[in-house]
Amino acid sequence: MKKMITSILALVCILLVAGVAMAEPVTLNVAYMPNYGSLWSIEAAIQKGYLADEDITVNLVEFADGPTIIAAMESGSIDVGYIGQGAHKLCINGRATIFALSHISNGDALIGGKDITSVEDLKGKKVAYSSGSSSEDILLNSLTKYGMTMDDIDAFDMDASAIVTAMLSGGVDACATWSPNSLKILEEMPDATKLTDNMTFADETVSLASWICMPKYAEENRDVLVRFTRALFKGMDYAADANYEEVSEWVSAQTATDYESVYNQRGDAEWLTGAEVAAGAADGTVEAYYLLQRDTFVANGAVEKDPVPEVAEYVMLDVMIEAGK
Repeated sequence: MKKMITSILALVCILLVAGVAMAEPVTLNVAYMPNYGSLWSIEAAIQKGYLADEDITVNLVEFADGPTIIAAMESGSIDVGYIGQGAHKLCINGRATIFALSHISNGDALIGGKDITSVEDLKGKKVAYSSGSSSEDILLNSLTKYGMTMDDIDAFDMDASAIVTAMLSGGVDACATWSPNSLKILEEMPDATKLTDNMTFADETVSLASWICMPKYAEENRDVLVRFTRALFKGMDYAADANYEEVSEWVSAQTATDYESVYNQRGDAEWLTGAEVAAGAADGTVEAYYLLQRDTFVANGAVEKDPVPEVAEYVMLDVMIEAGK
């Protein structure tokens, strides 16, 4: 009898351990944009096996910008996705939930063409931008900083690829866009001038990149988000540790772009480690980033919700903290 009880207890222990170690396998449709900033951490998580360790398989789906990614989530075709600065206003307005901070960006730029060397030179000029994205965000911040508004320029709203074509062909006088498009324009237009970038406003606001999902998905799949974020954080730890060459090779393969152009994007952000994000979520640093970002959007009139939501209402700091344990 004693041996039987011992055997049963041993079996129970084995089953309990197996239950903790074996999460339910899940496949996620993951939205990204074709640049280093969007893919740096998830490619590392894929290639190093961190997602496989969490029994997560991902299908990567390419999109042009954050608002389009959120629209795809609303249609049900995407589970989680990456967004840049501009699309965060949609999260504040209740259309999506942030569950992980990716990095602090410096990949956006306002670029002037020939003979345009200052923001003030844009008065009456044709300026291309993409509404709802970080392109619009840096354009508005730049105009505001120099006492101007959209009424002072001849603004042309177009998608990201069209902005590059319009700028290089001379169809517009200036543009607001993000990396790698900004790098391509500056490389191919010797007479172009970078008028502003994210660091221009470093003393006033912060430009963030994040991972998001639908609010309903967040409510129903918190465990999946923790597992995904845990793998992502490990990918960030690896990718932020000066492994730029290897990560650039992975991103180059996924986006079908040349290695050199991808590698040149390594300076587009402050690449945070997963450990830094988890610690920042616990000590209030990450919440302070999102609060500063929110207040900037409020000041620019981009927040429609009244009253303005608290950061904790649309940012899952608890997921970041748990994923870092």
